[in-house]
Amino acid sequence: MDLGNPKNAINGINKSMAVEEEAGRPTWSRQIEFTLAGIGCAVGLGNIWRFPYLCYRSGGGAFLVPYLLMLVVLGIPLLHMELTLGQYLRRGPVLALTKACPLLKGVGMATVAISFIMCTYYNVIITWALYYMFSSFQSEMLWDNCNNTWNTANCTDRKGTLLLLASQYYKVLERTSGVEETGTLRWELFLLLLLAWILVYLCIFKGVKSTGKVVYFTALFPYVILLALLINNVQLPGAIDGIRFFIIPEWDKLLSVEVWINAAAQIFNSIGIGFGSLMAMASYNSYNNNILKDTLAISITNSLTSILAGFVIFSAFGYMSHLQNVPVSEIAVDGPGLVFVVYPQAFVTMPVAPLWAVLFFFMLLCLGLDSQFAMVEVMVTSLLDSYSKPILKYLKRKEFLVLVVCSAAFLLGIPNVMQVGIYVFQLMDHYTAIVSIMFLAFFEVVGVCWLYGVKRLSSNLLEMTGKRPNIFFRVCWWVICPVLITVSVILVFSVIQFEPVRYEDYIYPAWSQGVGWLIALASIIWIPLAAVHTLWLLPGSFTEVLYASLLLLQSSVSHDPSEIILICSSRNISDYYQC
Repeated sequence: MDLGNPKNAINGINKSMAVEEEAGRPTWSRQIEFTLAGIGCAVGLGNIWRFPYLCYRSGGGAFLVPYLLMLVVLGIPLLHMELTLGQYLRRGPVLALTKACPLLKGVGMATVAISFIMCTYYNVIITWALYYMFSSFQSEMLWDNCNNTWNTANCTDRKGTLLLLASQYYKVLERTSGVEETGTLRWELFLLLLLAWILVYLCIFKGVKSTGKVVYFTALFPYVILLALLINNVQLPGAIDGIRFFIIPEWDKLLSVEVWINAAAQIFNSIGIGFGSLMAMASYNSYNNNILKDTLAISITNSLTSILAGFVIFSAFGYMSHLQNVPVSEIAVDGPGLVFVVYPQAFVTMPVAPLWAVLFFFMLLCLGLDSQFAMVEVMVTSLLDSYSKPILKYLKRKEFLVLVVCSAAFLLGIPNVMQVGIYVFQLMDHYTAIVSIMFLAFFEVVGVCWLYGVKRLSSNLLEMTGKRPNIFFRVCWWVICPVLITVSVILVFSVIQFEPVRYEDYIYPAWSQGVGWLIALASIIWIPLAAVHTLWLLPGSFTEVLYASLLLLQSSVSHDPSEIILICSSRNISDYYQC
């Protein structure tokens, strides 16, 4: 290298700094670990209970049409976008989106907020799974007979019926009459919630090095159980009726706005778009990793898993309708009740039933932990990216930061294990997983696809992999995704106005829906606040400041140091901010 040439000297310095930065940031030991971690993040409890539940509410097969359409034109392109940005900028969502579009840096902060809010109540499902798993360690399962003190008068004497299973499910919850009545703390669930958070901490406190080893098991084991349940269920009487309900659409349901909104929201929730989890994990990739391969592996595996779970659950629905002599469409279940009422239905028909019950609820534990890893990692990665020096000055090690994050989320999740917990859970899930995520996705797409620009994103991919994205991805990023998300946001707002959140037959009072909007705002509010902060800090007139805040931070993302010299020697306001 000719260091006598100033530009070559600068290039040499820049490459040395890049090597140092690369060495300072951990990477996955093997690339397959990222793929499995991404699949584990995307494939979670939502595939097992939310997807079948939305199918059931939306007329079975009718839901598959908008779901698969949204997967192709929204899910796959936006996942490709997030992974590309995370891998190229090698930062978590906060700094990555700050570099991409300074004015919308709050989008990154919002992704961290929404992930943290979700992890406070998401771990409660893992808690219920632990309760059921420990309850299954006996020769006869608790829902196998009516000889329990909590069984209701209408409990049948035939094992495996809906009422029997529901009585056990409500024994777990001991729910109050509504959100107005808090009830007492469920100490069994409180201790199991603590255990769930201890498990999460032990799996991730060493960062991607420990998580990468855990996902080999947690990402693959659930498929063994799902396939075994499917083989068993399809042999049950009435199973074919449930499968028909799942795959044959009620076409008139496609006229319902709610079905299309639910399909879009399920794609975002299931794959994890807008939560920052996959962007954070992609920041630990090697620079030249093939992003497209990971995008297709994660998104397609996620949707196939949802469909597999659909066959399992609806074959069980058919069996239940056969036992109760009612149509499949009249079986009343809601929300997480699918997992804790319907799935155990299959166990009593299998040989060595308690063993299958233990394995099933252990599978739920694995699925939940994978997604929980990712949500906690978003918070940890973002804090370290932005405030590593002051944090490590006081906490000394990353392990203590992970402990603080887990402890805070545990304390905030305690209301979910009180008797009012199921109402709190449903309220938070509705306003976080449907309302917040759609607004957040809108601003993320605007910031990356329009302000950062499809051209720059394509150049990033070319620099990393040697190939530009094909015309399909570019059209989706530039036109289809922004339009569909804009329409979805408008429709979400319209539907929420006229159809308040509910749990089974219980309609939430007006004041609790106000609380729900506060929960939604807890993540969305960071977008306007950060925009105001950016405009406030920059010197110059409003027009100059606005122009500067919309520009890409070339010095932060460029790999050409001569460009940095050129920009920073300028006195223009737009260049001032970039330096």
